[in-house]
Parts: sequence; structure tokens; C-alpha cells
Amino acid sequence: MELSKKTTILFSPQFHAHLTRVAERKGISLGRLIRDACEAYYGSVSVEDRLQAVRDLAALNLPVSDPQTMKRESVPEVEDLGLGAD
Repeated sequence: MELSKKTTILFSPQFHAHLTRVAERKGISLGRLIRDACEAYYGSVSVEDRLQAVRDLAALNLPVSDPQTMKRESVPEVEDLGLGAD
């Protein structure tokens, strides 16, 4: 990716220090941290790509029950957790 546009962003000293520590922990530059955050939040995927992903998911033939059945199958009852009084 070519980086050819420059933007100046002002942060409070405390927030700048926080972001700098986060970048150091991740082993990346502050600029990379901010670019990654912007990409994750605003994305660069087109609306058409997102709609196609939804269509692809909808076209999958997966075994799906009604919401009540799925909840019953995936969330155990309290008594099934073995947390009874000793």
C-alpha cells in the first residue's frame, strides 16, 4: 500500500502516551496503530462486497433451528452446570 497522504491529528498528552504504549506492546509504529484502527472502524470493503458476503452466508445450507430450540441446545440449564450446594 502506498502511503502518500499526510494528516495531522491532535491528541491530549495522556491519550498520546496511551496510544504510544499500546503501539509499543504490539511492536508497531504509532502510525500503523492508528491506520489499523481506522481501517477496522471505517473499513475499506465496498457495500457491494458486504452485500455479497450476506448473500453467500444466506445461500449456505446449514442445519438451523428456531431460536428457542437453538437456545435450549446451546445454553445449559442451571442444574446441568453442577453448581449445586455441597
